[in-house]
Amino acid sequence: MKKFHLFVTSLLLVFLTASPVSHGQLYKWVDEQGNVHYGDSPPDNAKLKRITGKVSSYTSVSVEAFVYDPGNITKRQKSTKVVMYSTTWCGYCKQAAKHFRKNKIPFVEYDIEKSEQAAKEYKKLNGRGVPIILIGDQRMNGFSASSFDRIYYGKS
Repeated sequence: MKKFHLFVTSLLLVFLTASPVSHGQLYKWVDEQGNVHYGDSPPDNAKLKRITGKVSSYTSVSVEAFVYDPGNITKRQKSTKVVMYSTTWCGYCKQAAKHFRKNKIPFVEYDIEKSEQAAKEYKKLNGRGVPIILIGDQRMNGFSASSFDRIYYGKS
């Protein structure tokens, strides 16, 4: 694991020293429907507010999936159904679907890039990555077979 971190750090240093430093602009604007948007390339007719701030970064990212109570995000009816919001290019989504099929776990999969309705539901869940897996009244961001099994089967 140390070798991997050393490799990533070295690669990052090479990238940072080889590329010129650039300063991007971040803007905030409100569209005709009252929706707030943030981005670096706003529409021409938008009334803009320039955003300034510090860049934050992570020193490391845990591979273990993060599991928490979805009651803070959205209210759903209790269910034992497994629902997964995914994309076709997501490796963790493929691992999850393979795990479900292998263990004969019934699930419903919604591709957030192919279904407008799935994209809306994903947005209501404050989705920031895929997969989002709903197991009854539990929510899992990302996928880890052991974490999923702990929730689904009630294993410790």
